Amino acid sequence: MNSAMLRDRLHKQIDRLPDDLVEQIANFAMFLAAMQKAAPRYADWDERQWQDFALQQFFREEADAQPDEVAYTLKDAREVYHP
Repeated sequence: MNSAMLRDRLHKQIDRLPDDLVEQIANFAMFLAAMQKAAPRYADWDERQWQDFALQQFFREEADAQPDEVAYTLKDAREVYHP
């Protein structure tokens, strides 16, 4: 299927969708376009870009971390540890 046929098929499918889904598709298309323009390939990244990326990943993982569901007290530790 060539590009023109694919675009035509996509337009027809979008025309049949409800407005809220069309908005989501538009947002996703803008996101893809921005990513393609903004982010150079990883092989082209300099040291500063890798440092920024590593920090972003670290803080994202910290924010996503689930707190311990089990809370231990000093009394619990004394029951287990016998010097």
